Amino acid sequence: MVKAENITIIGSGPAGYTAAIYAARAGLSPLMISGLEQGGQLMITTDVENYPGFEKPVQGPWLMEQMKNQAKSFGTRILVDFVKDVDLNSLPFKIKTEKEVIKSNSIVIATGAKANWLNIKGEQEFMGFGVSACATCDGFFFKDKDVAVVGGGNTAIEEALFLSNLCRKVHIIHRRDKLRAEKILQERLFQKKNVEFIWDSNVTEITGDLEKKVLKSITIKNKNNEINQLSVDGFFVAIGHSPATTLFKNKLQMDNDGYIFTEPNSTKTDIDGVFAAGDVTDRLYRQAVTAAGMGCMSAIEAESFLSSKKII
Repeated sequence: MVKAENITIIGSGPAGYTAAIYAARAGLSPLMISGLEQGGQLMITTDVENYPGFEKPVQGPWLMEQMKNQAKSFGTRILVDFVKDVDLNSLPFKIKTEKEVIKSNSIVIATGAKANWLNIKGEQEFMGFGVSACATCDGFFFKDKDVAVVGGGNTAIEEALFLSNLCRKVHIIHRRDKLRAEKILQERLFQKKNVEFIWDSNVTEITGDLEKKVLKSITIKNKNNEINQLSVDGFFVAIGHSPATTLFKNKLQMDNDGYIFTEPNSTKTDIDGVFAAGDVTDRLYRQAVTAAGMGCMSAIEAESFLSSKKII
């Protein structure tokens, strides 16, 4: 009979890699199922300036490679595979991948979240080169420049507020004639002198110099089908994020948007031995450093769980 894993980490972003580092150093011999897209959202981030420990900006993919190498150096086994199903009804839990069925006595879910995109022409081409879904990550690069934000909910207004303190001009483009964000956020934004609203409009294309990877303008179409060009240096898509938790639907407690519920100040889910770390449970901060912190917590809590069950 194949022995069950002590701990299996599903996902390979900052939360997953940090969980692996801590679990490996605790002697748990963790298994990580990395998924087919290793590294999470930082893999499409160019300069990372706000992760502690680096005086100068580092590349997102490089940072993820360093985390992976660190996890492996302590003995983490990384399986490049995709999880199709999980059985959380009893110990050991069962994880069905494309290639095999893995038994595990604890699980850390670190599958992350993905920004919702517009899927318009130029979006992919300029992603990381003017197009972003994270103002707190990339806003500094547009200091004293003109930017646009698309969206009308809390995410968009929070992004715009942040950018308004850095940028010369912030254009907010919304498909409706009023915002959906909380009133207090709207009031703060309406007081900003460098913010301009473009109502009842959609962005249909992003253009620039593809060879130099420099964004120059966006195409906007309003409800009267009038088309205009807006010159901007940066374009922020803020139409929400979707946690990658479909796999766990009806198996773990989640909110209506799919974020996994965890106990206060903990990564424990409603199933003993299953932990959630990073963007699968964090709808507020969504930063690499906070995800890494939760990854650390999940490994420590998993070790405590395994010890309480006398598995280790």
